[in-house]
Amino acid sequence: MPRGPKGEKRPADVIGNAVHVMRIATGEAEEREPTAEEKAKTAKAVSRGKSRAMKLTPVQRAEIARIAAQARWKKSR
Repeated sequence: MPRGPKGEKRPADVIGNAVHVMRIATGEAEEREPTAEEKAKTAKAVSRGKSRAMKLTPVQRAEIARIAAQARWKKSR
């Protein structure tokens, strides 16, 4: 499920998002801020990703990017 700018979970599609907004507007659901635990998990994941990227050589990063690009192009056909 996609995350918003503050780490909150959001529906992946437009209709799901519209339903979510409607539920908040009618009081069926509440919009809340992420807890401290949820924020810590997000920060920890970001730091792991950055440290991994720092350890990779330029050749390794290029290979990962090449594989990712092939996967993206494969999906569109």
